[in-house]
Amino acid sequence: MSAPTSGVAGASTEDPQPHWIRSRGVPHPGRWVAIVIIALIVIAAANSIATNQNFRWDLVATYFMDVLVVQGVGWTLVLTVLSMVLAIVLALLLAVMRQSDNWILRWVSWFWVWFFRGTPVYTQLIFWGLVGVLYPKIAAGVPWGPELFSFGTTDFLNGLWPGVIGLWPAILGLGLNESAYLAEIFRAGLKSVDGGQMEAAEALGMRKSKIMTRIILPQAMRVIVPPTGNETIGMLKTTSLVLAVPFTFDLTFATSAIANRIYLPIPLLIVAALWYLIITSVLMVGQHFVEKHFGKGVDNLVPAPVAATKATAAAHAQSEADAAASPASGEGK
Repeated sequence: MSAPTSGVAGASTEDPQPHWIRSRGVPHPGRWVAIVIIALIVIAAANSIATNQNFRWDLVATYFMDVLVVQGVGWTLVLTVLSMVLAIVLALLLAVMRQSDNWILRWVSWFWVWFFRGTPVYTQLIFWGLVGVLYPKIAAGVPWGPELFSFGTTDFLNGLWPGVIGLWPAILGLGLNESAYLAEIFRAGLKSVDGGQMEAAEALGMRKSKIMTRIILPQAMRVIVPPTGNETIGMLKTTSLVLAVPFTFDLTFATSAIANRIYLPIPLLIVAALWYLIITSVLMVGQHFVEKHFGKGVDNLVPAPVAATKATAAAHAQSEADAAASPASGEGK
């Protein structure tokens, strides 16, 4: 007589070896139908794009690495980087001013955000392109008295990068407009940090500047980085509006100039779109690693770094100290 087995569902009480449970998944016929439909649409679209002669893929390959196009990519990157640097510096200053106890600083920050967010960036770029008409000369000196020095606005801006007309008005227009949007993102990040941490740091005697750089900002970056990365990608595409300045070296203008020359706009539009996609992909990879850096210990996908060697050494040191203290305590009893 064999001993009964128990504890395994599906196993016979007469069988000494339990069987595996043979489960069957829930069928999802609608899911498979959707996959087939999507696959057919993708195949049809890919076939149409590959076989439609109007796309002129031969011209796309010809002009993809054209000198003017590559130079346009470089100038687009210059515009994006310099404009974002200017915008980030101003936005951080505006966000701190918005948190200030001084009502004048708060209202100045509010007015800046209100003005630059309330007008289209294209309109602002036109104004910056005409800054030489509005203010042909900038002078400094005694009010209603002699001038100490002066310079022509147009000559000064064009002289900062000789041979590249319109670069600095374009950077100013893009950077100042973007600073208003980033200021609100930074303010949201600063407000996401619990105020009790600043109070605790002040109770320890830390300076406000140190509290901001060592405690508040590192935590606020988790909230700031994702939308800032999004704004950077948006800035990359907004550079196509700098024709309003006018700045005629960016990628969109370069491809448009070639298209007007050969009377075939579609292949050059594809060239511009492919370059924008490549740059955007690189920026997204960079954003991923920045988010990963500032998400340590908070994001479940990125555990907090633990110094295992130091922790182990500290545990051993504590054990040895306890062992050394035990005989001494026993003698005292």
